[in-house]
Amino acid sequence: MRIVILCGGESSERDVSLASGWSVARALLERGHEVVLVDPAAAVPVLAGPLHPGDVVDGVAVGKEPPSLADRHQLRGRMHAALTGGPVLELLRGAELVFLALHGGWGEDGHVQALLEMAGVRFTGADSAVCAAAWHKGRAQAVLGAAGLPVAERVLWRPGVSEVPQDVKRLVAAGPVVAKPVADGSSVSVYRVDSPSQLAQVAAEVHSGDVELLVEPFLPGREFTVAVVGDQVLPVIEIELTTPMFDYTAKYQPGAVSEVCPARVPADFASRLQELALRAHGALGFGGDAYSRTDFRCDADGEPMCLEVNTLPGLTAASLLPLAAAGADWTYPDLIQRIVDLATR
Repeated sequence: MRIVILCGGESSERDVSLASGWSVARALLERGHEVVLVDPAAAVPVLAGPLHPGDVVDGVAVGKEPPSLADRHQLRGRMHAALTGGPVLELLRGAELVFLALHGGWGEDGHVQALLEMAGVRFTGADSAVCAAAWHKGRAQAVLGAAGLPVAERVLWRPGVSEVPQDVKRLVAAGPVVAKPVADGSSVSVYRVDSPSQLAQVAAEVHSGDVELLVEPFLPGREFTVAVVGDQVLPVIEIELTTPMFDYTAKYQPGAVSEVCPARVPADFASRLQELALRAHGALGFGGDAYSRTDFRCDADGEPMCLEVNTLPGLTAASLLPLAAAGADWTYPDLIQRIVDLATR
């Protein structure tokens, strides 16, 4: 097939997305596809291609820190222009499939999917409505809770425009909490807060009124993630942490954490997590043509709580979805081909 890979973009996960894009390109070439790699937010959008089977593709490493978004306005301007007219849009329309290796921001909140839908372009992953529902952690957890899935208590707060809500103060007084952007990925800007004074520090750092935080109790138990590809649930991964939280640095630096697949847990507990992931996948509207990864953390009693559902999980060499695929005896190219097959069947 003629496949265009969209990667990079304008989010805090830009570097992760570029690494995913190059990894996907290698896998697609191995499977015999023709590939063009495009970063719609770049000054020169076409990064490589057309590439043909047999061409050599180098990998891209992910830095220890997310990129600065000081130029995010410019990145978004380029991205919108590229996806709504001109040579990039014609390139997308001429492809048999667009493989979305974008993470975070417009790539995962439904913006890009909506533009591609309006242009009549076929793409991998969930549609715009599902992406929008899953991307906002507060709304997604409300949907999951209404569907009977276990979720922690949560409070939304905009530090730049309001005082600390009483419910946030109550959660902090009751024990440690986690404060994180309600719409972001790769554990960027996630804070553990143990005291009211720390809460004030978070408010000082997150000074923009555009940033909304989700505040929830810190869950001290084990951490797991479960991927669903189409209608197939993959083996459970346990994330064994050496730090209090699975943050950006831990996710993308080899050896920073131990990720065990399949998780060393009783079979009935693993089956329970898999069932919850399937239910979360369905509750947010993911169909048999999409894939997702649901994150869980256990409370002090060992009960798993659903943290979030990722619509376009990472596809780098260090990412969790490829690890889960390996646990199901899929190679990386197998996984990428299955995602292509879901979008084209």
